[in-house]
Amino acid sequence: MNDDERTLLAGALRSYLEDLRETGVEGLPHASTVRVEAAVTAAEASPGETLAGIRADLGDCRRCRLCEGRKNIVFGAGDPGARLMFVGEGPGREEDLQGLPFVGEAGQLLTKMIEAMNYSRETVYICNVVKCRPPENRNPTHEEIAACSPFLLRQVKAVAPKVIVALGTFAAQTLLATKEPISRLRGKFHDYHGIPLMPTFHPAFLLRSPEKKREAWSDLQQVMKILVE
Repeated sequence: MNDDERTLLAGALRSYLEDLRETGVEGLPHASTVRVEAAVTAAEASPGETLAGIRADLGDCRRCRLCEGRKNIVFGAGDPGARLMFVGEGPGREEDLQGLPFVGEAGQLLTKMIEAMNYSRETVYICNVVKCRPPENRNPTHEEIAACSPFLLRQVKAVAPKVIVALGTFAAQTLLATKEPISRLRGKFHDYHGIPLMPTFHPAFLLRSPEKKREAWSDLQQVMKILVE
């Protein structure tokens, strides 16, 4: 495992342990440690690997309990050499059924956002922090994130986008290893393994709060400026 992946995993495990301590648990359960280490071993990256190779390595993933309720793994979709990459939280119901990211109502809004930037879904790459739908669309646990995060980092390295857009609080906090709210994170670029990352509101949130669309568009305009440089 390389240093980037170890750093990403360490951050996820650190947050997981902090949450455990808040509930009175002083250590990581042995079974959880075994599952996380198995996921890390299986997810070690190779130089110059492709998305197809990463997907093959992921296989019929059983690295965390999300596999128990999923219909399909939602790996990602779009141009494997895209200059622009979008990362969301995790699949919802429609995504789970179709095996594709952002195909529900929020996905339709994301498509409009992408088209407003003069791109199409076919020319960008879209994926999520976790690849399987959490039950009842709950937030993924730290253990689930730790199992999936090495694959996300490998996807980023394989695509090598010029800019990443993190959609929503959860994706932004996970990628940046922070607990800052999206209201403080959005509007400026952050560094993700040497790639500029712009957090913005999740399309599902924008459907509930359309007055925030102006701010989201401002974020995307900043992304567009970098893409034309």
